[in-house]
Amino acid sequence: MKSAIQKGKLYLVATPIGNLGDITLRAIEILKSVDMIAAEDTRVTGKLLKYYVIPAKMESFHNYNEARKKDKIISYLLSGQSVAVVSDAGTPGISDPAFSLVRDAVNAGIETIAIPGATSVITALVVSGLPMDKFYFGGFPPVKPGPKRKFFENLINRPETLIIFESTHRLWKTLEAIQEVFGDRQCALCRELTKKFEQVIRDSLSSILANRNDIIMKGEFVLVISGNRG
Repeated sequence: MKSAIQKGKLYLVATPIGNLGDITLRAIEILKSVDMIAAEDTRVTGKLLKYYVIPAKMESFHNYNEARKKDKIISYLLSGQSVAVVSDAGTPGISDPAFSLVRDAVNAGIETIAIPGATSVITALVVSGLPMDKFYFGGFPPVKPGPKRKFFENLINRPETLIIFESTHRLWKTLEAIQEVFGDRQCALCRELTKKFEQVIRDSLSSILANRNDIIMKGEFVLVISGNRG
């Protein structure tokens, strides 16, 4: 395949959310061809690059150094070099660093190109068994009880199917908060999507909470919840 890389361009490259086979041919070619890869965690991305025999030319780029590193990346791009941004999994910028870099790149007149691919948001939605015609993605809810409750109160009347992320150690408190605010709606609890031990539990919130001891607590979860359709 002939490289379609363009100098001075910022590429937002989607990477697998679990199964390393879920990457596009175009994404592989871009990662092989760019001058530098800005990776959320170089150790995680390093495994992907090793698997596809892609030379490592990485710079760390994550939530804790984003403000400092983005200026360096912008300067690199303005000098005519090409950069690919990747997150640990899925599409960069979806609950991961990238937004402020993209905004600054656009403001600087730098062409920004998306290389589409895996995203856990759509993957969870399509297997949920819930309506897919309209959906609302809320990302990670707040950690503290008060803001968490307010977060869900603001969503209570939305008719769209709702999608949120949650970590293992906060899952049950979040599900309890959802049921307290929403009532007993249908939910799909998705974990380890595309991996060997992928699991999708489709049931009411009350049933999922009642059977919590049967659920393996490993990895991050995607929650898909029925909207308020009247």
